[in-house]
Amino acid sequence: MKLNFGILGGGSWGTTVASLTAKKNNTILWARNKNTVNEINDKHTNSKYLPGAQLNKNLIASNSIKDTVKNADVIVVGIPSQHFREVLKIAKPHIRPWVPIVSLAKGLELDTKMRMTEIIEEELPGHPAGVLTGPNLAKEIHSGQAAAAVIAMVDDTIAKQLQHSFSSGLFRVYTNDDVIGCELGGALKNIMAIATGMGDGANAGDNTRAALITRGLSELTRLGTAMGGKSRTFSGLAGMGDLVATCSSSKSRNHHVGFQLGKGKSLEEIIEEMNEIAEGVKTAKVVMELANDYNVDMPISHEVYKVLYEGNSVHDAFRGLLKIESGSEKEPG
Repeated sequence: MKLNFGILGGGSWGTTVASLTAKKNNTILWARNKNTVNEINDKHTNSKYLPGAQLNKNLIASNSIKDTVKNADVIVVGIPSQHFREVLKIAKPHIRPWVPIVSLAKGLELDTKMRMTEIIEEELPGHPAGVLTGPNLAKEIHSGQAAAAVIAMVDDTIAKQLQHSFSSGLFRVYTNDDVIGCELGGALKNIMAIATGMGDGANAGDNTRAALITRGLSELTRLGTAMGGKSRTFSGLAGMGDLVATCSSSKSRNHHVGFQLGKGKSLEEIIEEMNEIAEGVKTAKVVMELANDYNVDMPISHEVYKVLYEGNSVHDAFRGLLKIESGSEKEPG
């Protein structure tokens, strides 16, 4: 059965998901930029965010949020976390009752410390809320390389229907009922990607990267389980899988930010040169508050925060980590 998909957000990942769903379903993609909309409709490309990629010819783009969502059976929100609520509020009057809302964002709202599905539940009560997440680098998926993702929803029946709708060729989608764990895995790993990027930029070596990834996994699992996620989720696609991809790839925006910091650039310079948002930069602020709220020790996140917001250098960060006493891997710290 064909579904009507309304996808909000014309960045690289929103456009990629829209192109995937357009293979099997009627799909409309909303983008703010009129030139992007015209390019998708006329040329089936989005050169700003996906240079060289050919989009599915069935995909329709629109400048109207109302037209994008009014007939949708599923709404997918690919908006950065700090603007997520604002776009949802505009869409709200035009969304039919009980339509599932799926987030693509991997961040936390700065003012409220809320996950995106919590924002959906607050703004659109009664709508099933979920997240599509995992080790998904948009450019690789568009070039036809194999990838896997997770659709996390509390309602397994809806998750299975969406699993079929999102799956396409070499893009495999698994289901999970741990929405909290899947969402937090996606948000928290971005900070670790900044940390490994800093190490790579400073030529710290492969051993350092491996240590940061594994200790980073321990760190995000501690906070994730304290906040209600299931520990096994963090060893799956939404945790370890996403962490490895984001911490190892030059295509990762958050790794790029860390890499440039490791090379000595200022955060302001790096952000100015980017045309997409690295969610980990803002998420680092929220995570420090959450670590305090839940009394969870997060030394890597703390050192990244100090580089981003307290003027510390990358070398200060690694010196800070070296001062921490090593415990047992059996212990939570």
